[in-house]
Formats: sequence, C-alpha cells, structure tokens
Amino acid sequence: MQRFPMHVDGGDRLPASGEWFETEDPYQGSAWAEVARGGGSDVDAAVTAAHQALTRGPWSTLTHTARGLVLNRVADGIAANIDRLAELEVRDNGKLLAEMRGQVAYLPEWFRYYGGLSDKIEGTVIPMDKPGYFTFTRREPLGVVAIITPWNSPLMLLAWKLAPALAAGCTVVIKPSEFTSASTIELVRVMEAAGLPAGVVNVVTGFGAEVGAPLIEHPLVRKVGFTGSDTTGRHIGAQAARNLKRFTLELGGKSPNIVFGDADLDAAVNGVVSGIFAATGQSCIAGSRLLVQSSVHDEVVERVVAMSRTARMGNPMDAETQVGPVTTRPQYQKVLDYIGVAQAEGATLALGGRPADRPECGNGWFVEPTIFTGVDNGMRIAQEEVFGPVLAVIPFDDEDDAVRIANDSLYGLGAGVWTSDIGRAFRMSERIQAGTVWVNTYRAVSFMAPFGGVKDSGIGRENGISAVDEYLETKTVWMNTGAPAGSPFVMR
Repeated sequence: MQRFPMHVDGGDRLPASGEWFETEDPYQGSAWAEVARGGGSDVDAAVTAAHQALTRGPWSTLTHTARGLVLNRVADGIAANIDRLAELEVRDNGKLLAEMRGQVAYLPEWFRYYGGLSDKIEGTVIPMDKPGYFTFTRREPLGVVAIITPWNSPLMLLAWKLAPALAAGCTVVIKPSEFTSASTIELVRVMEAAGLPAGVVNVVTGFGAEVGAPLIEHPLVRKVGFTGSDTTGRHIGAQAARNLKRFTLELGGKSPNIVFGDADLDAAVNGVVSGIFAATGQSCIAGSRLLVQSSVHDEVVERVVAMSRTARMGNPMDAETQVGPVTTRPQYQKVLDYIGVAQAEGATLALGGRPADRPECGNGWFVEPTIFTGVDNGMRIAQEEVFGPVLAVIPFDDEDDAVRIANDSLYGLGAGVWTSDIGRAFRMSERIQAGTVWVNTYRAVSFMAPFGGVKDSGIGRENGISAVDEYLETKTVWMNTGAPAGSPFVMR
C-alpha cells in the first residue's frame, strides 16, 4: 500500500484533517494506495503558494524566453519518466498500458510546443485617430488558475490546460479526480525536479465539496479549467460565474460515427471498433452512436460485431489486452444500468450486455463490449452519455438524414465521417454541429489542433496557438505624447 500526500509549494503536504482515502486498482478490484484527503485549509495553502510564486517568486521575474526554456526542461523530465508515469495511470484508471504509455510519451510535445510559444506572446500598437497619443496593449497572465481533471486520461487532459497556462505565465493549483490522483502528484514532482520553481504548480487531492468548491471560490483564483461531465460542468461554470471568474469547460459527448455506403469498409469498421472499445468507451469523444447508411447497414453491423467479439479482455498491463476494465465502481454500475435501460426501450442486443466473467479479468470491473441495433435516436441510449463500452447503431438513408440524426443531440464534441467522396466529406464537415470532425479517421488529437465542443459539450478551446489566450489578460496603455494635458479626445 503506497501513500500519496498532496504537493504544495515544492514539497509534500500532509492533510490538515489527518485523513486519507483509498484509491482502487480497477483490474484487481481492490485498494492499492492511500491519498491525502484535503480540505479548505489545504486549498488556501496551495492557492497562497501559487499566488506568491506568481507575484514574488522566481516565476514572476523570468523573461518569457526563460520561461519557455523551463517548459522545455520539463518536457525532457517527463520524457525520462514515461514508464513510471504510465504505470501509475494504469494502476489508477485501468486503461491499457499501451494507450497510457502512448499518451504519456506524447506529453512532452505539449510542453515543448507551448514553451516555444511563451516568448511569442505579443501586444499591439494601436494607430489612434487623434494625434498626441501612443497607445498599445500588453498581454499579461490572468493569475492563479484552478485546474480540475477527470479520471479517464488524467495526465493528457491536465497537459492540455497546464502547458498553455504556464506558457502564459500563470501559476496553478490542480484538483485531480479522487479516483486518479497518483500520477498527477508524480508528474508535478517530475516537473520540479526538471527545474520548475516551487509553488508554480500545486496539487490538492480530495473530493469535490471539500476541495473543488473552496478552490473555485478562493478569491485569489482567477480562472477555472475543467474537463468532466456536463452536469458537473454546469455546476462549476455557475460557481465560477458567481465569483466573476473565467472558465473553460470541456464536457461530454454523444459523438456520431457516420459510415456511408461508398466508404472503405475495412477502414471504417476498424475505426468504429477502436472509436468505442479501445478506451473501454471511457472517452468524451467515443464514437458511441454508429450511423450506417441503409445500403451497407447489415454488412457493417455484421463485421463490427464479428471484430468486437474477438476483443481480448484482461490485465491492462498485458500487451495482448485490447479492452480493459471500467475505471470506477460507480461507473461500472452506471454502464450496466444503461444496458438495462436500452433493453427496456426495445433496442436489440447484438453483442455483450453482461459483466465479463472470465478468469483473465480477475476481480476487476469489466463489461463485455456491447452493441445495440434497432436503436431510434430518441432513445436514452442514443441521447445520454454512457461512458462505457456500449455502441448504439442507427440506420440512415442519405446525407440529409445523416445530418439530421447526427445533430439531434444536446452534445457536439466530435463526429466521424467515412466516405470516399471528397465533396461529401466537405459538405458533412460543414453541416455537422461538432467541435471536431474526423474524416476517414477517428480520435486523432494534437497539441497543434484546437479542441473543444459546441452546445452542451463545453465552452472554450484547448490546444493550438489560441489556447494561450484563455490564460491571458489584455491591458491597454495610453501615453500622452503631445495632446493637451487632461483633455482626451473621447471621455468615457
């Protein structure tokens, strides 16, 4: 049994309450570590440390170029600790080691990219329409940022917020999911060992009401970045707005993966299966609605079922495993409940639908890859985010029908289109209401490409050049260079 204290102002912090809580291994179905149970006083200590680093510490005196060099050293530190960080992710969230190692191995690129952007943050000179004034803008860090991360891909989704926040010059307090805190604590240790000054990034672990709420409400926190469910996102957004704080929300999805009759069906079937089952469906962009043109519906369903039936379930640390466990006990039960809802609504169970009772699954929280056909888009299984290995198949007739079904959702995070018609690809990418549309691929992401949702899938964008703007304030400076003193040409 390992213990993970909080990390504040460059060192370990024991919980003020003296309490710890267990974190469980989804494959073993048992506790493997204890994590500090933080509270309001721990939050205050972390935010105070972050504010001091912002205003009086070495972080505040670094040039933009020097700050970028620190982020590049952080990238090197992460690259040297890939295996340790990936293994902690798997112990906590049960995703495949191959997937988690791939994500962690890609993390350094976020810090290198934003390290390169840190000294390209520029203001502008405004050519005023009256003589005697020199007016320009400065781009300055917002201040202390609260980052609240989910349990499905903790480090990757943290990097999407943390790297641009640091490039902008902000300091940070992280509240990771109570289910997956270990890898975040270890990451910050790695970052400081690589040269990040103490207090710039802090971690307070615990539960939403005890840590998340006081963190969002703290008067020194100026921005909240959150990834998670739309229900929690609404609460966080309202809480932040009441305190006049900025916020970015990356929320849920019910993404349509659309297969046309002219598609390369081999590629499409592979994309459909990996789009929903590769991460055990625990991805905000999971292609959980499969829309198939009627002309190829039966063939595609038959091939998707056949491929999914052969999926190897088991230990996520095993390179041969293709589907791992559901990450948390509550989520495991939620997935099973939704399977029951779909059957009650009249959907046809084509595959799975049960807990996986296999020796290779140990005592973990496994659900068999599950496929429903005969789904109407009005059913709950097609409208609500299951966040598990459950696929709903819906037929369509033509482009207009596909667009109608795809857009008939509260969500708008991602969508896939499989077609050999380039004109159709462009038309669909324009008509589908989603923050990202993949054509003849699925679930591709990069530090270079903006990511975010429309409708109930979120507010704001992460990744890409524009992500830094989410952590910057614009200040306008007026200098009188010859205008009569005290007589501006426009008085507000």
